[in-house]
Amino acid sequence: MSALSNQPWHSHDQFALLVNARSFLFVPANRPQRYDKALAAGADAIIIDLEDAVAPADKVTARQHLALAFARFDAGERKRVVVRMNAIGTAWEAGDLALLAQLAVQGLTGVMVPKAETLAGLQCVALTVGPACALLPQIESVAGLDAANALAGAPQVLRLVFGNLDFQADLGLACGPNEEELGPVRLALVLAARRAKACAPVDGVTLGTQDSAQLASDAARSRRAGFTGKLCIHPSQVAQVNMAFAPSAAELAWAQRVVDAFKACGGGVFSLDGRMVDAPVLRLAERTLAPHHKNANNAKASS
Repeated sequence: MSALSNQPWHSHDQFALLVNARSFLFVPANRPQRYDKALAAGADAIIIDLEDAVAPADKVTARQHLALAFARFDAGERKRVVVRMNAIGTAWEAGDLALLAQLAVQGLTGVMVPKAETLAGLQCVALTVGPACALLPQIESVAGLDAANALAGAPQVLRLVFGNLDFQADLGLACGPNEEELGPVRLALVLAARRAKACAPVDGVTLGTQDSAQLASDAARSRRAGFTGKLCIHPSQVAQVNMAFAPSAAELAWAQRVVDAFKACGGGVFSLDGRMVDAPVLRLAERTLAPHHKNANNAKASS
């Protein structure tokens, strides 16, 4: 057993970026000219996609492009790159795993495993990339949802990811614009992550790349539901997603006042602005402040 596995996976500093990432921007692996643009788009992480974005005839070329590009990425860029492989059991699995083994040696820290449904599948990827690379299983089917508790708690799993479009296709659903039909599924993924003491999951995509109102609605719903990040399919979505998952100035001010008032009164239940504050409210305030404080400390360290 590696030293990394002796404590919760998400507690290791090398995965801090992916733990706190709000926006994950897809870029097709067979479009290497877009890699740098994706990195410059402001997303916390980019997903170089070998799966759905690449036609079967282009899979080999896509791997070659990715291998060449990753070799020239600097250390900071490599930490922001997640590779989405093709699903376990497909004709492209072996070629993808060979490439991932190579990239892991060079500093790849995250692999997204699409259509994740079994522990055996995740174990295959984990053994290939080694303990310094985290896994992000993508739940895209009923079988994946049934296994969500086990997948969330599997070794090297950092965050679950919801594949909302494939999930609809698997069930034959015809969801409305706000996907109310998928509310129970989203809750199940958040619960699975919490049971496993894993990081909060990442929500799926919004198809309308120019529909800012729908994107805002979707991202707000994701945050309310307990997700802390969202997949993006176009650079124009990144800034809005980042903003949606970041606490506002008013939320930060409220949280700081709660924490300060708790310290001032010596603990216990107290009243603030005419509202009762007890332990659950304090935990909410501390959770609101935690990413902000971490980002501030990182900025000081790098200055």
